[in-house]
Order: sequence, then structure tokens, then C-alpha cells
Amino acid sequence: MGISRQLTPPKHQVAMVLDLNKCLGCHTCTVACKTLWNRDQGTDYAYWNNVETAPGKGYPKMWSATGSRTETGEVKRGEIPDVDQDYGRSWKFNHDKTFFKSNGPREWLKPEGNPQWGPNWDEDRGEGEYPQDNHYFYLPRLCNHCTHPACLDACPRSAIDKRQEDGIVLVNQDKCHGYRFCVEACPYKKVYFDPKRQVATKCIFCLPRMEEGTAPACARQCPGRLRFVGYLDDENGPIWKLVHKWKVAIPLHPEFDLGPNVFYVPPMSPQAIGPDGQPTGEPRIPMSYLESLFGPAVRDALAIVEAERAKKKAGQPSELMDILIAYDWNNNFHIDPAVHREVI
Repeated sequence: MGISRQLTPPKHQVAMVLDLNKCLGCHTCTVACKTLWNRDQGTDYAYWNNVETAPGKGYPKMWSATGSRTETGEVKRGEIPDVDQDYGRSWKFNHDKTFFKSNGPREWLKPEGNPQWGPNWDEDRGEGEYPQDNHYFYLPRLCNHCTHPACLDACPRSAIDKRQEDGIVLVNQDKCHGYRFCVEACPYKKVYFDPKRQVATKCIFCLPRMEEGTAPACARQCPGRLRFVGYLDDENGPIWKLVHKWKVAIPLHPEFDLGPNVFYVPPMSPQAIGPDGQPTGEPRIPMSYLESLFGPAVRDALAIVEAERAKKKAGQPSELMDILIAYDWNNNFHIDPAVHREVI
């Protein structure tokens, strides 16, 4: 794979912040994205947005184990996930035998065939032992529209571009020959291959909606209001304040060195319980695990969130808490597509 191409920085960079303390694991974001963009046969396993249970193996299975860059900036030759073992083919459930069979005993609801994996396969499993230190949280994932995209560098056809207007990374499917080097190179495994059309596909940050002034479907439909959308250089917007001013929104796997533009407010957790049944003072979610996801900056980010939450609880003002609570949800890209029908 080649050295990273020198990209001209975009005029503006659109970005997203997700507050993991507010994710319900309801998958409304995934349903909204899937319904809008990926209903064709060749995209049945392609989830531009998905919500994983962490700790867990994720989707595709063990996605973080391959890809990224070398210390000299070269794109690593990663792996292409297997459709059966890592993505999991779509399957049908035995609805007829469970709900409609008139003769004989009814069956439990279960998949037909022998599926090996799929989205949310290990949902709500987590780690630890109840009631001492069992823990898990939900981790929504989508394309990071990286500052230095590995998928772009890996493509020999120059079929992947980063838009100058807003930094959104797109696949030009007229140029794409389906080599899947982009799938190999992306360490987040957020580029998919459409076997029907023989081209790469990925999140487009709901570009038609963004250009009309409304938020991506995953953000607009989120009932927990955990997604903030805006421009990274807008000092009056929530993205700049959460990322640069308060420094509580941090990227997933910063060690990949791609400059992700999707950021996360890391999850807080209650204390673990010791053998004597008393709180130990240690969080249930091990700090070592959070550092493996978000790097060492996660410690300071959590400390700031905890301090500001304590201020708010004591009746003192906190700009950070007001942003995260999302009293004013319609700061950016606020047009309602239900009212303005011309917006997708």
C-alpha cells in the first residue's frame, strides 16, 4: 500500500459527537440509516451505522484487529471480513413454526439455518460478574470521515474523495472497480462491498440532507438526543465546544492516526461492588478498557464530565452540562424533513 496522499484541508469539516452516557441501545439510528440507504440485496449486511455492545466483538467481528497505518504513514494491508464468519449473512426466523403452525407443538423463535455471526450478536452481554462488576455500554459507530482517510489512500483508482466543502468522504462508484483495498485498509471497517453491483459503499453523512440544512437520519431520529452534528471550526457550535473547549469528546482509537471526525463523550459507570457487598471506589467499566478504545485522554475527559455534573447537581451553572443535556437541540442542521418534504 502507498504512502498517504497529501490532501488539501477542507474549507470546513463536518463532524459528529456522540454522548455514550445517553445511548439507549434502541437501534433507532441503525433502522433510520438502513431504511434510507441500504435496502438493496447487495447491501443486506452493510450497516453504515450500527450500535455495538462494548465490551464485545463488534460488527464486523473483531473489526479493530486489522487496518490502520504504519509508523511511517503507510497504509497497512489489513483483512477483508468474511461474509459468514465476520459479518453474518441475513437470515429469516421461524415465524411460521412459532406463530402460525396449527399442528404439533410450537417452536421457540430462532433463526433458520446456521448463522455464524451478525449485527448485535453479542448484544447486552458485556463482561464481569453480577452483582460485583458486571458492565457494558452501547457504542454507536459510523464512518469517521477521517482527516487522513486510509480508504482514500488505499484506492488505486482514486475513486474515493474528501469533499472540500465539508470534508465528507465519498466513493465515486463510477470509478470504483471493486478491488476492496479500501475495505482492507479501513481499521474501523466502515467500508462495505456490494457484491451485486461490484462496488464499494459507505456512509455519506446523509449528504443530500446536510446540503438542505437537516441533520443525518441517525442523528435526527435519535430519541436520546446523544448525537450532535456541526462544523468542527464553528466556535459557537456544540462540536467545537465539546471537542476543543471542554475536551470531553475524543475519537475512537486515536492510535490509528487517521484523524477521525466522529467523537465520543466516554461512558461513566457506577462503582464495582467488593466481596463485602460495599462499593470499592473503582468504576465498573475498567479504565484500562476505556483507554484501549479512546486512549489516555479518556481519564481527563471523564474527570471533567464528573466535575461539571457535580456542579450542576449543586445548583451551579455549567455550560458543558447544558450542552450535553441538549436543552436546545436545534442548534445546527435543524430543518425538519417531515415539514420540508423536499429533504430526503
